[in-house]
Amino acid sequence: MKLLIIIALTIAMVFTTRLVRDWMIRLGQKKSVDAYRVSYITKTLNFAILIVFVMIIVSFLGLQYSQVTIFLSSIFAVLGVALFAQWSILSNITASLIIFFSFPYRVGEHIKVVDKDDDISGTVEGIGLFHVIIRRGDDLITYPNTLILQKAVIKKSDTAVPAPAAPLDEN
Repeated sequence: MKLLIIIALTIAMVFTTRLVRDWMIRLGQKKSVDAYRVSYITKTLNFAILIVFVMIIVSFLGLQYSQVTIFLSSIFAVLGVALFAQWSILSNITASLIIFFSFPYRVGEHIKVVDKDDDISGTVEGIGLFHVIIRRGDDLITYPNTLILQKAVIKKSDTAVPAPAAPLDEN
């Protein structure tokens, strides 16, 4: 009986991951998001689904809490050391998730990142896992995802509406 339930849970997991994939593809097309970004986000969400289903199966099998915690604490210790050493990579990946769902700029749009040290303006050429690629003339700028979320970004418009002229004072 346990085997049948585990098989049913596995089928449910496969079905759930396919639903998530289809939903992400539709959302990506609706938002005109690059297929690479959709694929990355889909893989990340499917990995989270896998972890949840593995936890459900482990609890269903009745493994003792102490057995599971020793195993998981060993894994998390190794991951913690690895991710602490590479915290900027992890923060850029997290920022890419935020950019995927809420970044108001798309590939092909002209933006300016407000930065006191340098003029970061140009056309968005790509949005990747770790950085946004901006073309400024002949230069190609790779700007980290974490920084683009921390700074103000101005969307330059080719069809900007001119500000109304101030009335002249006759005096």
